[in-house]
Amino acid sequence: MMAQYLALKAEAADCLLFYRMGDFFELFHDDAKIAAAVLDIALTARGEHEGAKIPMCGVPVHAAEGYLARLIKAGHRVAIAEQVETPEEAKKRGGSKALVQRAIVRVVTAGTLTEEALLDARAANWCVAVGEAGGEVAIAAADVSTGRFELIETDAHALAATVARLAPAEVVASEASAFAEIATSLRPRIDFDSAAGETRLKALFGVATLDGFGSFGRAGLAAAGGLVAYLEHTARGSLPFLRPPLVSRNDQCMAVDAATRESLELTRTTSGSRSGSLLDAVDRTVTGAGARLLGADIAAPLMDRAAIEARLDAVTRFHDDPGLRDGVRSALRALPDVGRALGRIAAGRGSPRDLGQLRDGLDGARTLGDRLEQLADAPPLLGQLVPALRGHGALVELLTRALVPSPPIDAANGGYIAEGYDAALDDLRATGAGGRRAIAALEAEFRTRTGVNALKIRHNGVLGYHIEVPARAADALMKADSGFTHRQTLAGCVRFNAPELHEVALKVTQAGAHALAAEAAHLEELTGRVLGNREAIAATADALARIDVAAGLAERAAEGGWARPDLVDHACLEIEGGRHPVVEAAVAKAGGRFVANDCRLSEDNRLWLVTGPNMGGKSTFLRQNALIAVLAQAGSYVPATRATLGLVDRLFSRVGASDNLARGRSTFMVEMVETAAILAQATPRSFVILDEVGRGTSTYDGLAIAWAVVEAIHEDNRCRCLFATHYHELTRLAERCEALSLHHVRAREWKGDLVLLHELGEGPADRSYGLAVARLAGLPPATVARAKAVLAKLEAGRQKTGGLAAGLDDLPLFAAIQPAEEERPDALRTELAGLDLDALTPRAALDALYRLKELARD
Repeated sequence: MMAQYLALKAEAADCLLFYRMGDFFELFHDDAKIAAAVLDIALTARGEHEGAKIPMCGVPVHAAEGYLARLIKAGHRVAIAEQVETPEEAKKRGGSKALVQRAIVRVVTAGTLTEEALLDARAANWCVAVGEAGGEVAIAAADVSTGRFELIETDAHALAATVARLAPAEVVASEASAFAEIATSLRPRIDFDSAAGETRLKALFGVATLDGFGSFGRAGLAAAGGLVAYLEHTARGSLPFLRPPLVSRNDQCMAVDAATRESLELTRTTSGSRSGSLLDAVDRTVTGAGARLLGADIAAPLMDRAAIEARLDAVTRFHDDPGLRDGVRSALRALPDVGRALGRIAAGRGSPRDLGQLRDGLDGARTLGDRLEQLADAPPLLGQLVPALRGHGALVELLTRALVPSPPIDAANGGYIAEGYDAALDDLRATGAGGRRAIAALEAEFRTRTGVNALKIRHNGVLGYHIEVPARAADALMKADSGFTHRQTLAGCVRFNAPELHEVALKVTQAGAHALAAEAAHLEELTGRVLGNREAIAATADALARIDVAAGLAERAAEGGWARPDLVDHACLEIEGGRHPVVEAAVAKAGGRFVANDCRLSEDNRLWLVTGPNMGGKSTFLRQNALIAVLAQAGSYVPATRATLGLVDRLFSRVGASDNLARGRSTFMVEMVETAAILAQATPRSFVILDEVGRGTSTYDGLAIAWAVVEAIHEDNRCRCLFATHYHELTRLAERCEALSLHHVRAREWKGDLVLLHELGEGPADRSYGLAVARLAGLPPATVARAKAVLAKLEAGRQKTGGLAAGLDDLPLFAAIQPAEEERPDALRTELAGLDLDALTPRAALDALYRLKELARD
């Protein structure tokens, strides 16, 4: 057995091997140590190998999915070794001691999951392959849980951004690839040969030419071939369902690099959570497929104005008709996930319940299609989707007749084919039921005959049907003339057989086995009928998801008072009453009110320099306008009173401080790398938000860099840009840059306290209020006072030849500085606070007034 195990382990050396032994998957050696630690299960030892005990652990087959989920989440790959013959077949092949043959039937990886329990219902699960040929680069991406297959033509510079957009569970590349460092799985170079890739695609889709699917470059064929080869390797002969590939280019959607995507938290926060992201704040879909499609829309905003308008028209129709919106959402909420049920069936892992879900989902789609078809003023997009919701009548009727209302997940025990569908099956079931009634009658007869009231007829997988009595009552059945045959003695009971029972049990067993075989044959037939219609079923799943997205966005817009954006051909970004959807939700949850602000960028006023205190709302203002652009081009209403914008081809965000120490980059280096990318790639149609450029180095260096970056964006890139800074010296650029205007976030100091208004005003801020923010943050009074003294010296030094540092040498040490006047304890306030006015007598009140007067004089 260990020789067989080690041979299988050699086939999947990079995987943990689940080795089937009866009702358990066992793991041995190092695999057992790793799995026991991850799964928190007992690690035991058994037998010996090369003189040492063999570490061992196992998980029950019936609960394997949960353990698989934990191992995959921990970053492991798992090879499943199943028994591929029965013990009886093994005995016929090699005698009574022959070992049952096993083979690896599947390799479970993060990017090839189809099981419902292992997937997030509201997130796509992409497996991506990177191909390159002739200096070209392409990405092939598949979500095998739904069959979606895309080919994206890109280039080496945009590859990372495209991969970040898809957020794949797994990235596959050639072991000789220049992009091997981003891969989670490396495969042989031959798998990524473009000619072999073309052959694989033709064979997969049964076509003589790929022209019907679009134009394929050599890099695209290499990527697609590598992906299909990898899926064949993991599926071990049972390739998952893949639809014909959708061929696209990077320029068909807004370019958003990985740093910007992370900074804006489009679909995931910087911590990796969906909660708190833009997607989470916008998502009001009621189906998993709708949530997955909305995530894809937000991750890849469109550049085709007509396509965006078509999405917006559908949202508007639902927005303006609450009754229609509520009805459609209620209908969608009741539907199962048709796409993923189809994916499981096509991958050979489907169950009777999956067939039932297809039946219910397709029937519900037909009803929804009938309702939408009756709309007199349906927008074009909805009109295009309606036909895809229909056309499954014959299949739905067949599945309705064939299946019970609620089919089980496990097909092994039968019970999923409806009564009346197959007369022969009904007869077998009747025979089995009659036999079970006969067995119950025999049990009563045997009790009467033996006088043992505790006698029972039981069944197990080893003995089949047998008679069981308590050990103390077994003597009566042991007699030679009793008619019973002894089978087994246990600690508390004795088991017997009888000729009458054997005859009836044989009928029951045979009828049951034949019934299970008949149901299995029907299951195979129904599965074949479904697979024959899989393209049309997948199209229905897509249509349901698109309708859910439109209705969900309409619900979000109505809920938040959002506006439909107006799209124009010239470069502008004019937003009235703009709000940050994530921050607004958080403020509302805390009982506050978000302060809306306007933004008007145009050709003559395309660069805003925003100053003001920390915590005043600069970063929020910058981000909210970027998010509004993303939502608008994704086909959504936006959180604003009104919004007009020209399409953004590239979106850049350089906001916040972070480092990448693993790649040897400090916070400032990361900032400079990202800024360099912006200056190299931004076009006049781009939108850029920059916050505190140059703050990671010395004052003069930082100011010089920020100054040069502002000039470059204004003169060379000429893009729309919001630039937030604390370098007030930059405001002088307004005198020489005609398209630059000055703005600030408002703040006031009231009785020594800083009041942040979160409002945007014209012109520069009068100062940064840094010390006020420090006091607000809880910096000790003595430290704040020391900072004030240093600041005074620095500001005085500006007028001297020594520069900013002039005069600091004679500054008293920290310990010598007393708290500033406003930081000293206020005796007058203390005295007033301690007076109990209601308890004062006239004389005591007069004395208190004299004391207060003396304190005021001091």
